[in-house]
Amino acid sequence: MVKPRRELAQHWLKSEKALNDIIQAASSKNNNGEAGLKATRILEIGPGTGILTRRLLPLVQSLVAVEVDPDLCKLLTKNLGKKENFLLLQGDFLSLDIPSLLAGFPEFQNPSRVVANIPYNITGPIIAKLLGKISCPNPQPYELIVLLIQKEVAQRLVAKPGTKTFGALTVRVQYLAECHMVSIVPAKAFYPVPKVDSAIISLRPRNIEIPANNPKQLETIVKLGFGAKRKMLRNNLQSLIERDRLTQLLEQLHINPQARAEDLSVQQWIALSNQCK
Repeated sequence: MVKPRRELAQHWLKSEKALNDIIQAASSKNNNGEAGLKATRILEIGPGTGILTRRLLPLVQSLVAVEVDPDLCKLLTKNLGKKENFLLLQGDFLSLDIPSLLAGFPEFQNPSRVVANIPYNITGPIIAKLLGKISCPNPQPYELIVLLIQKEVAQRLVAKPGTKTFGALTVRVQYLAECHMVSIVPAKAFYPVPKVDSAIISLRPRNIEIPANNPKQLETIVKLGFGAKRKMLRNNLQSLIERDRLTQLLEQLHINPQARAEDLSVQQWIALSNQCK
């Protein structure tokens, strides 16, 4: 039996409820209003021992799994290697060029949905690779992304303006995708048991109705704005915008001049960025 490796932050899911919640979330309606996974191509990041993979394979058209651990790759190949709709890629998802690797496998190309139980320590980089950045969104966005991540991070992704959990990560992700909390997964649902609870979230990339005029500038003011959350926005942004000018802009946008970064909605951040010249 392959043992979890601490250096890879491996925690294997064993909860039936959590597995069912993930599959149900991944089976939600597509852009054509059709529910289910029958004609869906899936990308699974970090399949581990394959507990979720085995449940998904009978439901989907094809599944590409990316696993960095060579021992787990051997186990997955032994148990699932003969499945015609299963393809395993060994390597670090963050460094792999998935489209190039799938060039020779037409039946696995262009997966439309992502399912992943990802390590806590690389959650941010994985989300950034899946969605892209404000200034450079993924040019081939996935239809739906379902992730099992640390509860604290999930709460930040779905946070509302005016709450303590609303931060720069919230703005960056909500600019690019609709974020929904599916369910909470307690620490005891994993082996070995992590120190914190987890949560299942769904991210649905979207066409941005009112995009920033200068996305790179929006990235900059969001980073500066949240640089010191306890300070008022006009203090955090004074290196970019003169204080009196910023106060004037905030009043024009019907934003309290004493507002802090977490008080502004994503739409207000966009409007503020568009007014900064």
